[in-house]
Formats: sequence, structure tokens, C-alpha cells
Amino acid sequence: MPTYFLLDGIKIDLYFDDHAPPHFHAVYAEYEELIEIETLETYQGKLPTKQRKKVINWAKENQGILMEIWENNH
Repeated sequence: MPTYFLLDGIKIDLYFDDHAPPHFHAVYAEYEELIEIETLETYQGKLPTKQRKKVINWAKENQGILMEIWENNH
């Protein structure tokens, strides 16, 4: 599982051959949240509110890149 991006200590990971729907893993300390790329809704897990807001704002600007990474690895 490579880390593709790092946002103030929050790792943005995408697994190769991961299950649908297209999503990424946001990992911060002991927290992990799986976020769907197309809707930016939580699929599983939970980040602290401050970190989640940062990830969602970043993901809104980078949805195309995230989807491209997902599609190139599945």
C-alpha cells in the first residue's frame, strides 16, 4: 500500500487491487478513515474532525488525480 500524499501528518494511501467502491485511506496516528473518491463520503472508520475537514478539502481539489490513480491500479 503506497502512500501517495502526505498532508500535515495525514497519509493518503491507495491499495492496489482494493475492493470497490473507489476510495482512499486517510491515516492519522491511530485513526483511519476510508473515503469514497466520487462522493467524498465516509465508507468506513473515522478521523478527528479537524483532520477530516483538511482531507475532504484537499480531496475536493484532487478527485481527478485520486480517480486516475485508482483506475491505473485496478
